[in-house]
Amino acid sequence: MTLQSRIYTYILSLFLTSMLLVTPCSAQSTKKMVPLAKDSISFFRGVAAMVDLVGPLQLAFGDYGQYEAAVRVNLKDKFFPIAEIGYGKADAEDLATKLSYKTSAPYGRIGMDFNLLKDKHAPNRVYGGVRYAYTNFKFDLFCPGVTDPTWGESAEFKANDVKCYYHWLEFVFGIDAKIWGPVRLGWSARYKRRLFHEDGGMGHSWYVPGYGKQGNARLGGTFNVILEF
Repeated sequence: MTLQSRIYTYILSLFLTSMLLVTPCSAQSTKKMVPLAKDSISFFRGVAAMVDLVGPLQLAFGDYGQYEAAVRVNLKDKFFPIAEIGYGKADAEDLATKLSYKTSAPYGRIGMDFNLLKDKHAPNRVYGGVRYAYTNFKFDLFCPGVTDPTWGESAEFKANDVKCYYHWLEFVFGIDAKIWGPVRLGWSARYKRRLFHEDGGMGHSWYVPGYGKQGNARLGGTFNVILEF
């Protein structure tokens, strides 16, 4: 056998040996591949109605607050479109200046919550979400007497039905837990950021329904009683 024939024979034997080694490994690895089980849970998982308890407590013990309810849809325990509606009120008076401020108006928010837990189907949930909110309202401003610094005379000051509007975003973090049957309890913390607004040409509106005291940004929160079906 020539040297060239020996080289060809050696290369062929290496090739056949490598094929014999690779084939069992490939077959073994193929056997271990198990397709991931698809999430067979239905797309529509239910709907929830809820009311907030923080706003009525604010009205009972403070100068302003709101009544608020919401409807939330459950999609695959992952996505939760939500609509919130409320009615905000304020009746405040500054003890030093005797300046009073009154308003009452509806407001609304729409948005989406996302389940942040790894186990999406757990009975308790942790949310992150966002809302777009809007209100259109009027306020009354009244002061029984403003003293002129030059002449020393006092004059009544008032403004009625001053028209305003507010657009804002809310970034939400929340938790809710199953208590019994359809009953759940939940709370949320919110960062509110004003987008567009009109204060009606009378300076700043003191309170904005659904937003709180006026300003570029506010912090807020809710505590909800929830019925989920």
